[in-house]
Amino acid sequence: MTLSARLLDAYRHTRYEAGTAAAFITRRSADMDRLLAAHRVRTAVFVTAWNPLSRRMPVRWNTRMQGRLKQRLRRCVTLPAQGSWRRWREDHFLVLAPLRLVVRLAREFRKAAVVIVKRGQAAALMISLPVFSPVNNMPSARGALSSPSTTWSRWRSRPPRICAESHARASA
Repeated sequence: MTLSARLLDAYRHTRYEAGTAAAFITRRSADMDRLLAAHRVRTAVFVTAWNPLSRRMPVRWNTRMQGRLKQRLRRCVTLPAQGSWRRWREDHFLVLAPLRLVVRLAREFRKAAVVIVKRGQAAALMISLPVFSPVNNMPSARGALSSPSTTWSRWRSRPPRICAESHARASA
């Protein structure tokens, strides 16, 4: 999936905050480094369920989907976070879990991208959705949703065990 220059510019100017730590794309943050060190992790990911495919949705819908994302992340260590730029603001989670798991959830929630923060490095934007099919303008079958109804049943049958394992390793 390619993102427009305007959307990439918006991502670059957005301030991603978790607690008192803030991060910007392509900039290193000492506060974010301290936050990650305090939780004994090297990597974390900002993710949200708001505005899938970067298309504005009603606030109540976004809030409901954010609650579903929180439920999916229940076994992971998450911190409340937000992304803001000018008058725009979205609730996020800073997820202290394996990148692969968070990207998979981002795809399921149809997020165009996630923000990765690593200790000692600049925050980076990672495109999370695959290339779109020209036939139906939907993500291809390589990891993204084809129908929401099948995904909801998959979620109930397969909880994200990876988070519990990674949290146990981090706290040991």
